[in-house]
Amino acid sequence: MKIAALQMVSTPDVARNLADAAALVAQAAAEGVRLMALPEYFCLMGQRDDDKLTIAEDDGHGPIQDALAAMARRHGVWLVGGTLPIRAAQAGRVRNACCVWNPDGERVARYDKIHLFSFDNGRERYDEARVLEPGDTPVTFEADGLRVGLAICYDLRFPELFRAMMQPACDLLIVPAAFTWTTGRDHWELLLRARAVENQCFVLASAQGGEHENGRRTWGHSMVIDPWGQVMAMQAEGPGVVLADLDMARLHSVREQLPALQHRRL
Repeated sequence: MKIAALQMVSTPDVARNLADAAALVAQAAAEGVRLMALPEYFCLMGQRDDDKLTIAEDDGHGPIQDALAAMARRHGVWLVGGTLPIRAAQAGRVRNACCVWNPDGERVARYDKIHLFSFDNGRERYDEARVLEPGDTPVTFEADGLRVGLAICYDLRFPELFRAMMQPACDLLIVPAAFTWTTGRDHWELLLRARAVENQCFVLASAQGGEHENGRRTWGHSMVIDPWGQVMAMQAEGPGVVLADLDMARLHSVREQLPALQHRRL
């Protein structure tokens, strides 16, 4: 299967972001991609955290979800819709949700980000818990015979989440993200390659990458990594389609030669 990470530099304008996403999906589909993923917050990089509340949708309904379903159906692809805000039970809160549509445009999975990012180095300050309600359940789905696990951005620092998705083992892990430039520079590739190596599976990471109109800078470096931890394809910054072919023989070979997943004791 040919897969792709779709990298964006999203803006505070939802309509413009949806148009940019549709163009990337069409480009990837034209290149034969069967499964693709948009980045975290592909639909909005707002001026303030609570801008997410103004565009939040009900579960399963809304213009952003409808647009993603239409993209998947139009091109006949598996589309991992980055993340979008879905209203939470708690007033004034949303879930940061990663939804997946099949080639018929049917939603087949929804994962709500479990680990909420907080960072303060005196110059940059983030606290997702101000407006986000955390999820609590790992999510996997089946796509054309592949077992696929979902995680979002800051989740990458918590290997126990990925282990929870490995019984039975996933073939592919997908990580939409909007890593900051500061943390991404030192930790992004390191953590992604570690998750690929320890779980002996492919990792597809679709990121925000560049200078945003709200003044934020994201790290980018969307990439696909093989089960041995080797980077197969990568784009540093700017919008683009990062392509790779999944070779299942490669995955089986790694697991046969070094059967680490069978050696787990805890």
